[in-house]
Amino acid sequence: FKINNMKTLVGVFVIAMAFVHAGYAQDVKEKDVPIALKNSLVKNFTTNSADWNKEGANYEASFKERGNEMSVVFDGAGNVVETEKEIKQSELPLPVQNVLKIDYKDYELEEIAIIDSKGTITFETELERGKDSLEIIFNADGKVISKTEKKEEKD
Repeated sequence: FKINNMKTLVGVFVIAMAFVHAGYAQDVKEKDVPIALKNSLVKNFTTNSADWNKEGANYEASFKERGNEMSVVFDGAGNVVETEKEIKQSELPLPVQNVLKIDYKDYELEEIAIIDSKGTITFETELERGKDSLEIIFNADGKVISKTEKKEEKD
């Protein structure tokens, strides 16, 4: 595994930390969310309510924006740390679409999202083939940043 530049390293670090913190997410009632975060949500997005989770020192708001699933991670002061927005396959960069068509042609594309983590843009895809599923994060050039395999457990 070779890191070519600092921007890639930061992106990989952010993604890795997201996976680490995902296990620590706790539901938070809207009344318990700091007012600065709720104000930032209303100011920056077209919603005034969301499902909230606490992830370490950060808070994640999940909601619908113009009919698409979206989540936003805020720091304790209400600054946006990361956004994740559901998109259509046609909105993926062509290099990502090409990699999916060639390398993952046997998989069905279940979900796609664009992630903006402090200006670093990546694309998250969830693919399924039978009982196997993959979560793959790509950069805009179609390079795989991370790939997680999941197998459905037998009953």
